[in-house]
Amino acid sequence: MTKGVKPGFCLCYLQPIHAGRVFMSDRTYYVTTPIYYPSDKLHIGHAYTTVAADCIARYRRMRGDDVFFLTGSDEHGQKIERKARENGIDPQSYVDPIVRSFQELWKRLLITNDDFIRTTEPRHEKAVQVLFQKLYDKGDIYKSFYEGKYCTPCEAFWPERQLVDGNCPDCGRPVEHVKEESYFFRLSKYQDRLLDYIEENPDFIQPASRRHEMVNFIKSGLDDLSVSRTTFQWGVPVPFAPGHVVYVWFDALVNYLTALGWQEGDQRFEHYWPHTVHLMAKDIVRFHAVIWPAILMAAEIPLPRTVFGHGWLLLEGGKMSKSKGNVVDPLVLLDRYGVDAVRYYLLRELPYGGDSYYSEDDLVDKINADLANDLGNLISRTLGMVQKYQDCVVPEAGVPHGPDSDLINCARQVKDELEQQLDRLDFSNALAAIWKLVRRANRYVDETAPWNLVKDAGKKERLQTVLYNLSETVRMLSVWCSPFMPVFPGRVFEQFGIAGRLDLQSWESTAQWGLLPAGLQVEAGPGVFPRIQPEDEQEPPRPTKPQITIDDFARVDLRVALVKSVEKVKGADRLLKLELDLGSETRTVVAGIAEHYVPDALVGKRVIVVANLAPVKLRGIVSSGMILAASDGDRLGVLTVEREIPPGALIK
Repeated sequence: MTKGVKPGFCLCYLQPIHAGRVFMSDRTYYVTTPIYYPSDKLHIGHAYTTVAADCIARYRRMRGDDVFFLTGSDEHGQKIERKARENGIDPQSYVDPIVRSFQELWKRLLITNDDFIRTTEPRHEKAVQVLFQKLYDKGDIYKSFYEGKYCTPCEAFWPERQLVDGNCPDCGRPVEHVKEESYFFRLSKYQDRLLDYIEENPDFIQPASRRHEMVNFIKSGLDDLSVSRTTFQWGVPVPFAPGHVVYVWFDALVNYLTALGWQEGDQRFEHYWPHTVHLMAKDIVRFHAVIWPAILMAAEIPLPRTVFGHGWLLLEGGKMSKSKGNVVDPLVLLDRYGVDAVRYYLLRELPYGGDSYYSEDDLVDKINADLANDLGNLISRTLGMVQKYQDCVVPEAGVPHGPDSDLINCARQVKDELEQQLDRLDFSNALAAIWKLVRRANRYVDETAPWNLVKDAGKKERLQTVLYNLSETVRMLSVWCSPFMPVFPGRVFEQFGIAGRLDLQSWESTAQWGLLPAGLQVEAGPGVFPRIQPEDEQEPPRPTKPQITIDDFARVDLRVALVKSVEKVKGADRLLKLELDLGSETRTVVAGIAEHYVPDALVGKRVIVVANLAPVKLRGIVSSGMILAASDGDRLGVLTVEREIPPGALIK
């Protein structure tokens, strides 16, 4: 149904959305994607929508909801007929292998759809004809002649006033002048009723920017819509008019009813409809927010609850388009980076209702920074320390102490925020919420320093508490990531010995801290997210410096300094201001480490400072010295002194 444009999906709820959030009085969800147009293979923009639909379907199932998930293919229209003719085959033979490629892509992306609808199936043809006949019998479809502009790639009719420089306002390509006998749907009849409905239900079209666009479009005037064609034959025949086929957009939209057996009086229709929210790319919102509800009004079928238009993944050359050839093949990315990484990137990159630019460099950066460095490193460190310090057994937690409560409270807050964002279909900010706990847990490791605790027999209980808290954090993160990335959580559950414990993998299990049983046998394995090294890049050699003498080294005054206070430098994202106790004096030092440390994490630590470095002014602050740190790629660690050496002690 995308006609070369971005796809979307539909998700059902029972009550209107309030303040951007959907509230339910029932647990029934009808989740669909728009059915995709098989003019060619799908690109990463289509993959985004189906992955988003799958994510919400998985999430709702985990919440115990009754979910039905549909996707499919929109196979009729003049564009398909022409392409088939160009290839010397019939339209069905042309679309069949392309549709199989859709199904293969969804399989590779681990899409959990319950049905796959094809508009060439008899069940769909029947539904379209039944609905068409119903509107004709009511008098809302009538015969006349159409003369005007038509965009074949978009399969859309356009009044002259809506053309942009004489071209299609959606895709920018030339339109054709068409004159033919046609049946028309009385779209204009429903203009005022549709405006009233949108005004009475302000959350029917989301986000608000899309609602404003649609209201303005409707107020500009709705013309009756041509809903049949006679210049080609690849379509659903009009039941009462030989030689006419149903307009492809009318045909395609009916799929949402077809799959529920509306035409057969199936109980599934009564069960799942109209508990529906349509979510699609912004350039097909008009079809779903104007034409579709008017058809439903005419047929006396309840309207879906919400139409949500998401943005596009853009390339530097603009919007991806199969006809332009500027597309990214998701199968190539899956082969190269794996399904979890691709799904994560798609769902994290596209902001709520907005556009984003795709580049493979950004994809690799996201994998390395978010998945390998942040989440993957946390999982590996946790499993590794349980294996090394506790003989592969998850310890029992003691009384919370120090940063323990902050970590636990962070988990509770993240769960609430995550659910709120998923309820409003904001996948990017839902993942951002999860990563708040990922980053907090990594700081927790640095704050508690288990490698130091293990050296003191008197701190055994404290070590066990820290390792338990980290293990429970990893369990919760794995549960919450499951709708987004369905592969790695299973590996984590196996390594923690809870692969068969579905009760510990449920969404409900994350409502209470501390359900992970002590005594589990841990078996650490390979990292779940290895760092990506592009094939055309080799690790550059470590830079070397000229040899120096002991006298050269003696010229550098290295001292132990106790960090008394730390604060961010206003207007500088990378800078922290540290007050250091050097024993005989207090120094102010500005360090570019704000991306790696929160201020409180450094207070009380003994760091190493170059005490005789010439002072410099940074952002209006005089910095008298430099603290030492080690770095490796994106990671950075401030050098600290292990023992309680007094401030001001000489490093030698």
